[in-house]
Amino acid sequence: MPRLLTGITLLGLFASTAWAASDKDAAQVADGPAPEQARAVVEQLQEPLYNPFVERYVLDELKALRTQMADQRAEMIQQVVDREHSAVDRAVTYATDTITYFFYVIAAASSVLVLVGWSSIRDIKERLHSVAEEEISRLVREYEARLASIEEQLNLKSRHIEENREAIDATNEVQSLWLRAGQEPNPANKIALYDQIMRIRPYDPEALTYKADAVLELGEAQWATNLCHQALRHDPDNSHAFFQLACAAATLGHFEDAVRYLEETIQRSDTYRLDIMEEPTLEPLKDFPPFRALMGLDPEAGE
Repeated sequence: MPRLLTGITLLGLFASTAWAASDKDAAQVADGPAPEQARAVVEQLQEPLYNPFVERYVLDELKALRTQMADQRAEMIQQVVDREHSAVDRAVTYATDTITYFFYVIAAASSVLVLVGWSSIRDIKERLHSVAEEEISRLVREYEARLASIEEQLNLKSRHIEENREAIDATNEVQSLWLRAGQEPNPANKIALYDQIMRIRPYDPEALTYKADAVLELGEAQWATNLCHQALRHDPDNSHAFFQLACAAATLGHFEDAVRYLEETIQRSDTYRLDIMEEPTLEPLKDFPPFRALMGLDPEAGE
């Protein structure tokens, strides 16, 4: 550094001297009359304007100065680079330490959890599983019960529907047989139709009483009596059964029984009075006093 200052000082002195000399010569040249005067002045010089030693010294100093400045620049760049490297190293170290500490914390927490809370977590897990299984089982049982109830209701409704359908079919068939029996003139064929009705509806009181009527047409009074008693066992208030019993009793000659059955008939349905008076099988009773008294006939008018 002192050498640099000395070089700078000498360079300044040399520059000032050269500048002054050049100014002086320039002034002389400017003040001179002509170039010939300048040439004369040059020829009168006793020593050279430039000293080689001084020039060499100045050049060396300039070279040293430039070299030193280049070294300082390189040193400054190196310092900047070193500082940048140091900053990067610190940042990387900080990040690495942070990540390392984070993993240390996780490892420590995991270790504590494994050492202290493993049994609790296992118990909680087992408890959750058991509670979930119990709840699922309860829901399954509940829905199974509901499905069973729904299935039972559906089966019951299906049975009712099937029974109603069968009842409708049977009713239609019975109605058809009744129509055929009403249009059939032959008593034997009527009996066959009534038997078909009773196969569909066993011990139907109406079928039994109308069969008894057809049997009476064939002259089977005792058979008709048995059929009427069967009808009364299933329907004790069947007025038509009592009417057919009266007809059968009159056919058999049991007039008192016939009148008693006619009385039962009228008690249950007074509309049978006209049928009683028009029934051919009851003609033998018209002269029988109890019959006339029952029907309100005048004995003297009857005689």
